Amino acid sequence: MSLNVIALGGNAILDKDPSDEGQKKVIQQAAKYIADFVEKGEKVILCHGNGPQVGNLLLQQKAGESEKNPQLHLDTCGAMTQGSIGYWLQNALANEFLQRDMNQPVVSMITQVRVDKEDPSFKQPTKPIGPFYEEAEAKELMEKEGTLYKEDAGRGYRKVVASPMPKEIVEKEAVKALVEANVLTICAGGGGVPVYQENGRYVGVEAVNDKDFSAKVLAENVNADRLIILTGVDNIYINYNQPNQKTLEKISVEEAKAYIKEGHFAAGSMLPKIEAAVDFVKEASGRKAIITSIENLSRLDQEVGTIIH
Repeated sequence: MSLNVIALGGNAILDKDPSDEGQKKVIQQAAKYIADFVEKGEKVILCHGNGPQVGNLLLQQKAGESEKNPQLHLDTCGAMTQGSIGYWLQNALANEFLQRDMNQPVVSMITQVRVDKEDPSFKQPTKPIGPFYEEAEAKELMEKEGTLYKEDAGRGYRKVVASPMPKEIVEKEAVKALVEANVLTICAGGGGVPVYQENGRYVGVEAVNDKDFSAKVLAENVNADRLIILTGVDNIYINYNQPNQKTLEKISVEEAKAYIKEGHFAAGSMLPKIEAAVDFVKEASGRKAIITSIENLSRLDQEVGTIIH
């Protein structure tokens, strides 16, 4: 029996229907694949993205904002979407296990992820979040909030925040205890709430953590055997959508680094997944990282997907 950290993307959850019912429906299907995997005797810690969901929450807050109902800070919004998506996953998985007559407890937990207060991204925030604004409104908000807004692809101005590198899962000992008690644990949702340490306290910060890098740190903190990153394709490709497209099945850390250097992977999509997988594998012998689709999850014993060793 191996311990697996699985990272599931927020875009995969949102799909085409952003409603409560629509996202629950997608998660119910995902739960079937995850339950199939657990039924084979695998231990699972589940992480998830929250990018689209936290963006929608910020839009809702903006629409209802008033002096008596001010917008909440980004760390709080991140925790709120950890709670909502965690509940959807917990509920769907619990129901799936009930139907299979499996005694498999499931819990979701709000997770803080420690970052470095001096991370360079705090001085040069680049991650756009939330709604679009006209230039004049963005300037007014910058003056009022002391935050930064930038023009985004000709569609208007958006708030930009830091995306610091995750360093440690604050609740890692609690996660370990749950795993040892055979509890399927959902944590580090949306990359976890970014916090830094100051004067012996954890302080929440206006930033977002990359979900794949947080999953990698979590996998290291709990000494997982495998990091499984689920995405929209069965495998990684080089020369994608070109006549010489090539499917990658088994690659070494050195080969993966070479492909990264050659610029095969887009910064906003596949690159962080590859980098997180490489970082996890290179730190200790015997580890594996797998990047594939959720449909392949219960077939990993057939060595499907892209395996980085």
